[in-house]
Amino acid sequence: MSKIKKYSALSIFFILLTTVSTDLFAQNHTTINNKTADGQHDFDFEIGTWETKLSRLVNPLSGEPPIWVEYQGTTVVRKVMNGKANLVELIADGPAGHFEGISLRLYNPISKQWTLNFASLRTGTLSLPTYGSFKNGVGEFFNQEILDNGQAIFVKFIISKISHDVYKFEQSFSNDGGKTWELNWVAIDSKISK
Repeated sequence: MSKIKKYSALSIFFILLTTVSTDLFAQNHTTINNKTADGQHDFDFEIGTWETKLSRLVNPLSGEPPIWVEYQGTTVVRKVMNGKANLVELIADGPAGHFEGISLRLYNPISKQWTLNFASLRTGTLSLPTYGSFKNGVGEFFNQEILDNGQAIFVKFIISKISHDVYKFEQSFSNDGGKTWELNWVAIDSKISK
């Protein structure tokens, strides 16, 4: 075989090898990105300990002037079940008293949605799950609940980023089928540690 033919054959071999390697890398890279983009890691940013400033509307959907109460405390978020769920513990105090809550967030890989399952430790009851997901960095979650007065309402829970280590959690109620919303819960979390 002449030197030119050897170099041509080697060149073709390396070109083919490079093309195949690039295609395989692209396929593997896409698979990795699809795994992380499925939503299971949406709450990874929140794992750790947070300082929480909480404002809660005492009289939601009452038609009366709003009465807000303030709390300050700590939120601790832990991964459970290899990141398929996480557990949120909130303890806060303020002029209105002591507040303790816990939330189990579960990821459904089929629907690619999370459920937020909140329980007040004051009453020992679990609320109905709130369903949703993150889109463009904003978490939107919805459910339907019954107020203490028997009124059926829609609930909207929004999670948004204020800055690198500061996030806002807002809950609103609607008693007109989602046409209008009344804000009744705002928590600002600032990261203390991972």
